[in-house]
Amino acid sequence: MHNMLIVNSSPRSNSVSRRLTAYFADEWKAKHPDTRVIERDLTVDSPPFVSEAWIQASYTPPAQRTPAQQQALQLSDALIEELMAADVIVLGVPMHNFSIPASLKAWFDLVTRAGKTFSYSDKGPKGLLPAGKQVVAIVSRGGVFDEGPAPASSDFQVPYLRHMLSFLGLEEVTVIAADRQGFGAEVAQQSVDNAVQKLSALAAHLPSTAALAA
Repeated sequence: MHNMLIVNSSPRSNSVSRRLTAYFADEWKAKHPDTRVIERDLTVDSPPFVSEAWIQASYTPPAQRTPAQQQALQLSDALIEELMAADVIVLGVPMHNFSIPASLKAWFDLVTRAGKTFSYSDKGPKGLLPAGKQVVAIVSRGGVFDEGPAPASSDFQVPYLRHMLSFLGLEEVTVIAADRQGFGAEVAQQSVDNAVQKLSALAAHLPSTAALAA
């Protein structure tokens, strides 16, 4: 049994990133029919921003938490459980103002918990999510940030994703970009088609933690 977690963050129902996450999931399931898919739609169920009550609850030892504090962490606990259970994590990430959507930032804030998904020691931070999980980050954006006129220094999307995922212990990250979406319909579609080809190949060859352990 494979477990796939899909996290969509586009507010548009028929966005490029949503179409591509759905395509990859279908390609993956065709090759792994026993896959169980959990989809977390951050537009339908927008995660709340971190509050003072949430911070106090997260740093209170579990045995000492009040019912209200347990309630404050309930969604965070559920999101972390989804991450822990997933063999393959698929993120659909449109670029918003050179970065990620606010809903996805809120999701990262809720799953980044000291003692749960990361720890600190005299050697620095350590991600606590199990090694070997595969992450596929499908990003869409209007411009080009690895070549062409838009400088890489303006890209706060992919570097942020890579840093946060690594911070949590997720090192096996593949980024598939559908860029040039602001360059006209023909160029935009060519970029989507290229992303589709890459996702097809990835679905055929990407190992899961179950395969790695076999």
